[in-house]
Amino acid sequence: MWAVHFLSKAIPEREYGDFGAFLAVVMVLPAIPLQMLFAQQTARALAENRPGEISSLVRASMLATVLVWSLAAILVLACQESILKQWKVSNPAGLWFTLPVVLLTLVLPMFWGVLQGAQNFLWLGWSLILTSFGRFAGAAFAVLVVGAFAPGMLSGVLFGLMVGLALAVYHSRAYWTVKPTPFAWRVFSKQAIPLMLAFIGFQILFTADTMFVKAFFDENDAGYYVSAGTLSRALMWLVLPLAAVMFPRLVHSAVKSEKTNLTGIVLLGTGILSAGGAMGLAVLGPLVIRIVYKETYVEVASSLLPWYAAVMIPLSLANVLLNQLMARPQNRLVLGICVLATACGYMFALTRFHDSLSSVLKVMGVANMVFLLLCALFTWLDRKRPNVCSCETGVGGA
Repeated sequence: MWAVHFLSKAIPEREYGDFGAFLAVVMVLPAIPLQMLFAQQTARALAENRPGEISSLVRASMLATVLVWSLAAILVLACQESILKQWKVSNPAGLWFTLPVVLLTLVLPMFWGVLQGAQNFLWLGWSLILTSFGRFAGAAFAVLVVGAFAPGMLSGVLFGLMVGLALAVYHSRAYWTVKPTPFAWRVFSKQAIPLMLAFIGFQILFTADTMFVKAFFDENDAGYYVSAGTLSRALMWLVLPLAAVMFPRLVHSAVKSEKTNLTGIVLLGTGILSAGGAMGLAVLGPLVIRIVYKETYVEVASSLLPWYAAVMIPLSLANVLLNQLMARPQNRLVLGICVLATACGYMFALTRFHDSLSSVLKVMGVANMVFLLLCALFTWLDRKRPNVCSCETGVGGA
């Protein structure tokens, strides 16, 4: 997934900033909460031997997603000129490619979630890998052969999503092609709303900064910032699979009232990997930037990289705790509202404190620490609550 950024050497800094902004739009979409939601429901349905409910959920969700996306696409095209002006983008093709990328980004996590909930990590992994290879191959062809810049890189993202979706749809067909059975949508809503609120908040904390930088800073500064953010977010992509593997296992354990200390293990592993990666970037950052990007990126990106990598550590730890809390059968509406409120406060702070690129990172660091403390507080309250499922025997949750 990360290799596509090597193509920044072949395009102007302004175009790379455009690509980073459009990619941030895609990344801020609730792909992770959708995947976790479908993983949770699939794991629960299989644990209770109700596979027909998975089929009902996938079909209805697909229909609703396409309808909502169609309306949103019409609105975006109607406001195209305003959007391009605000982000200082001259070529509308990047926006046009972003629209189908958004649709597939919302659809693909549904099928990934089914594979994850069924603990079919073999084909979930291959779908992720081939999505990445397709993304890089498509973008490389568009940039190096066709001569496209930001739109070309986005076309590569679209091609990769199409490849990954085809594989995920095929290998999850045993679950969504069965005869649908009545689905308890009211109960599902009570479970889904807290999950969506919480993980949408996480997505905002993870990605929204790039869109604000694109709006508040000049084109070249946005490109330099995107380069530092890309390298730093690689730390999250390194540790996210740990929580992804753990989540359906915790859901299954909660349904079966089984004991597990998996949370503590994953929390420890996440901390070691993210802290080690951040220290590695702090030391080797300038060298890595020279390898991946042009020489013009080195000064600004190198100064930002240690701080950017550091603010990813509390976010990665909070993600583990958040996954553990959301894997429980109890209603997590209060937690979901609190996480989303933290994310909204973070976005508001970015509109007020953006004197420099380092100011943006300071705001992000404070918001991520608040997020971690919030998840730690709810984890502690869970441990104090009587008759709580024994899957909380670990340090926190995934």
